[in-house]
Amino acid sequence: MANFYEPLIDQGVVPDFLVRRGIRHLLSRRVAQLSSADKVGYIKGLKTREAIADNTKEANEQHYEVPTEFFKLCLGERMKYSCCLFEDGANTLDQAEVKMMELYAERAGLVDGMSVLDLGCGWGSLTLFLAERFPNSKITGLSNSTGQRESILETAAARGFSNVEIITADINDHQMDRTFDRIFSIEMFEHMKNYSALFTKISKWIAPETGRLFVHVFAHQSTPYDFKTEDDNSWMARYFFTGGTMPSEDLFLWFQQEVEVLDRWTVNGQNYAQTSEEWLRLMDSNKAKAMPILSKAYGEESANMWFQRWRVFYLSVAELFNYNAGKEWVVVHYLFKRR
Repeated sequence: MANFYEPLIDQGVVPDFLVRRGIRHLLSRRVAQLSSADKVGYIKGLKTREAIADNTKEANEQHYEVPTEFFKLCLGERMKYSCCLFEDGANTLDQAEVKMMELYAERAGLVDGMSVLDLGCGWGSLTLFLAERFPNSKITGLSNSTGQRESILETAAARGFSNVEIITADINDHQMDRTFDRIFSIEMFEHMKNYSALFTKISKWIAPETGRLFVHVFAHQSTPYDFKTEDDNSWMARYFFTGGTMPSEDLFLWFQQEVEVLDRWTVNGQNYAQTSEEWLRLMDSNKAKAMPILSKAYGEESANMWFQRWRVFYLSVAELFNYNAGKEWVVVHYLFKRR
């Protein structure tokens, strides 16, 4: 987004239809750039990265240490901060949250009594859903956010769940001392870089022979790329996704040294577009409640600016995944086993 327009957008004076038009223009430029990108060179570069994940501190500050109360005004009932599933008969955001999590459990072959690890568990949407639906399973969540851990444990206690454990740790450094029957990771791999090192680490946490790793990522249909803060029009990278990665649909097929892909599914991106439109609608309808929270988080003088930035973030996500009828940027599900 051009620097010329940013002050106007921060003030909220640019109508949504013009913001959307600008976003679509930038997306068309991105698609043109990707057509000549060096995909193989990029993937080789990922394999030589020193760290599993970059900018974990910035990711926390941009999303996960923002007060939970703010996201309660934007997200659905179960606080799922990732793509929901509308194409399977869901009419509301709350229904779409459940539909997608039911699909995870089905595709992962989860059975009550299995041990589960939820990697990058967010505000506990999947952790708490699985704890409820699979009461004989021990559900362990891993998050690098203290605020999220407190929120999840508070909710688990209120609902009477005794099968939830939350670990606060950085995936770069954490070593797990046990294996799990099923590992889920929902929109965490997009914050990673060295997938060789990541899969090597996680493979040791998958139970041998029968254990499975289920991964949900958003992706471009053909070409992976980085979100770089130094790029022109780097609004998303600077404010919301510093150090992020846009995988391609097939990216993880290149990283099967320690894990093996058993299955892969593609979910049309329009499900994510509708999800983000719902988040935007809820935030707008709850503006009076959101502003005091944003004032506390960002300072009173910056609260309205950040309200507008969150609006543009949700608009950007919606337009991204609606591009080319949801076929350009999509959601991908992978099922892996340990080699």
